[in-house]
Amino acid sequence: MDIDIEVCNGCGQCIFICPVQAIQMIDRKAIIDEEKCVECSVCYRDANCAVNAIKMKKLKWPREVRIPFSNVIATHKVTGIGGRGTEEMKTNDVTNRYGLGEVGISIELGRPGVGTKLGNIELFTTRFSGIGVIYEEKSPVTSLIINDNGYINEDIKDERVLSAIIEFKVPTEKLPQVLKVISEVEKVIDTVFSVGIVSRIENNNTESIIDRISKLGFEVRPNAKINIGIGRL
Repeated sequence: MDIDIEVCNGCGQCIFICPVQAIQMIDRKAIIDEEKCVECSVCYRDANCAVNAIKMKKLKWPREVRIPFSNVIATHKVTGIGGRGTEEMKTNDVTNRYGLGEVGISIELGRPGVGTKLGNIELFTTRFSGIGVIYEEKSPVTSLIINDNGYINEDIKDERVLSAIIEFKVPTEKLPQVLKVISEVEKVIDTVFSVGIVSRIENNNTESIIDRISKLGFEVRPNAKINIGIGRL
């Protein structure tokens, strides 16, 4: 994003709407901090700039990688899916992404107001490589992983984005190993992250997976979103 300071009238509307505080007022002109800017285009779309001072610049590699991880209306070129992730994990019971005896896991790094550098992805993925997780193919983050050791392209590690969602599945018995990695990363990561776990309903009872997680020392906040597949065979 770019703000034409010759046109800017200093109203400040873009400052209030920026989700990562990347815009500040200097000499009564709005200035974008390019390092903090995640290219979400919220200022361009929603600041209602009266003088049209906010412009979209054509980006080059590697900065252009910020767009699909920050702009909720952008579509990722590799996956064809917008919204910074895959189809929502709550559709599991219809799509059969995760079978009985498996759990689906999402780790969302960063959030509005905080953001994250893409390099933080490796803190998880390099550790997960030894566990044998199965990454969701149609995920922007999966497209960044360049080898079986969980590393991503060196060029993009310093690129800052609004958030990045790691999505994968493992056999239920490997859940303790995954949660151990999450506990390790929590101690060294420089941003916030949230963890989601999806399980299939077995015999109309989800209590077993909740008990497993609780016994491993994690607080569980159940969020029941059950898809019964109406209209599907």
